[in-house]
Amino acid sequence: MMVPREGFVRRICCRGRTKKDDSVLEIPSIPNPFPELCCSPFASVLSASLLPKATSRKKQVIKVYSEDDTSKALEVPTDITARDVCQLLILKNHYIDDHNWTLFEHLTHTGLGRAIEDHELVTEVQSNWGMQEENKLYFRKYYAKYEFFKNPVSFFPDHMLSFPNETNAAVSHSGILQMFLSSSTYPEIHGYLHAKEQGKKSWKKLFFLLRRSGLYFSTKGTSKEPRHLQFFCEFSNSDMYMSLTGKKICGAPTNYGFCFKPNKSGGTRDLKQLCADDEQSRTCWMTAIRLLKYGMQLYQNYMQPYQGRSGCSPLNITPMRSISENSLVAMDFSGHRSRIIENPMEVLSVAVEEGLAWRRRGCLRLNSHGSPIAMSNMAIHRSQSWFHHKISRDEAQRLILQHGLVDGVFLVRDSQSNPKTFVLSLSHGLKIKHFQIVPLEDDGKLFYTLDDGQTRFTDLIQLVEFYQLNKGVLPCKLKHYCARIAL
Repeated sequence: MMVPREGFVRRICCRGRTKKDDSVLEIPSIPNPFPELCCSPFASVLSASLLPKATSRKKQVIKVYSEDDTSKALEVPTDITARDVCQLLILKNHYIDDHNWTLFEHLTHTGLGRAIEDHELVTEVQSNWGMQEENKLYFRKYYAKYEFFKNPVSFFPDHMLSFPNETNAAVSHSGILQMFLSSSTYPEIHGYLHAKEQGKKSWKKLFFLLRRSGLYFSTKGTSKEPRHLQFFCEFSNSDMYMSLTGKKICGAPTNYGFCFKPNKSGGTRDLKQLCADDEQSRTCWMTAIRLLKYGMQLYQNYMQPYQGRSGCSPLNITPMRSISENSLVAMDFSGHRSRIIENPMEVLSVAVEEGLAWRRRGCLRLNSHGSPIAMSNMAIHRSQSWFHHKISRDEAQRLILQHGLVDGVFLVRDSQSNPKTFVLSLSHGLKIKHFQIVPLEDDGKLFYTLDDGQTRFTDLIQLVEFYQLNKGVLPCKLKHYCARIAL
C-alpha cells in the first residue's frame, strides 16, 4: 500500500459523462504513519545523480547464424562490441562460457572469413558491407583466437623470424610475444608468399618482409636492402581475411590463402590476395599481422575474462580447485548402510561399473506405444555433440578449421569408404589427421578400436572418453570437440 507523504496534496481529475468541462477536486493530505520508510538514512545512496541515466541509445537489428544455419535476430545498441554480442547469446541460450565463443564474419560472395576481434563494434563491421552483398555473422567457438599467448612455439617458427641488430642474445618464445607487444621493437617476419597481380589472374612468388611500418616484398631475390623493397600493404584501414574456398574462386596455387580488404572496398578489385605454401606459414603471417595491428589491445581482450582472479598468471592460466572439490570422497550406497570407499582400485572399478550401467540405461528408448526398447551400442553415439552423421572428409576438415587448428580439436564421423567403420578427425601440429575406428567382434560382442584391437571399447562414447584422458596411439589427447550448435 502506497501512502502519500505529509504536506502532499493529491489532485484528482473527474470527468463527468454529461459535462464537457473538467473539474479538479482537492483532497487534504493524510498523515504518514510510517515516515521512516520514506525518509531512509540511505536515501542519498539512491539519489538520481548516481542512478544510470536513461539515455536514448540508437539501436540496430543484427542477424546471427549458427553452424546449422539457424539464425536469430537481435536488437542491439549501435556501440555494442563483438564480445558483448557473444555474452548476450550465451545468456539467452544458456551456454557455458569457456571464453572461446566468437563472432565470425563470412563474406559469401568472395568466400572469405575472419574472426571479429572482441573489441570491434559489430555495427561498424556491417557498415563495410555492400548493399547487394549477402554476408553473414556466425556465432561459434574458435579455439585458436588467443592460443598464441598460451603456446607461442607453434605459431612462430624460427626460420621465419629475425630480430633487430641490438638483440644479440637468444630470445625465448615468451620474449618474442613481449617484443610483438612492445612499441619500440618488433621482430621481423620473412618468407616466400604467392601474390596475385592486380588486374590479372596470375600469381607470382615473392620474398615478403613484415615490419612495423607495413608489409613489403623484395624486387631482387631475398635482398632486404631498402632500395630493393617495395611497399605492398598497411593494415590500419583494412581487415585481414582467410580464404575459405581454397583454390576454387581465385585460382590460388595452394589452399592456404589470405587477403587484405580495405574497410570501404569497392569490390574484389581492391583485394590484396596472398597465398602461403603451408598452414604453419599462413598461421605465422596472420598471427604476426594481428599483433602488429592491435598490439596490447589483443592482450587486454585475452586477459579480460580472467581479470580479478587471484592466482592466474598472464600466459599460464590453470583453474584452481575449490575446497569442496578437494573434500569429495567416493561413497557406496549399495548395502543397508552407506560407507566410504578408501581403496583407489575399488573406486576405479565402481566408477567403471556405474558408467556401464549409465550407458545401459541410456540405451533405453520409448517406442510408439510408450514401451521401452533397447538401442544397440552402434546408435547411442548419435546423441553426442562430437559425432557428425554422414559428413565428408572435406566437410570435416572445414568444420575443424572453422573451430581453429589447435591441438586436440576433434570430431567423429561415419567413414565414406567403409560404411561399417568410423573416422576420428583430429587437429595436431596445425594439420588435420584422420584415424579409422574399426569394429571388432569377439564372442558375439562388438567392440571398437583404434590400435588393431589392443585397446577395445564397447561403444564410441567410451572410446572418446578414454582418449580425452589418455593420449594412447594418438599424437595428443582429445580436448575440444566440434559441434553444430543451434540458436
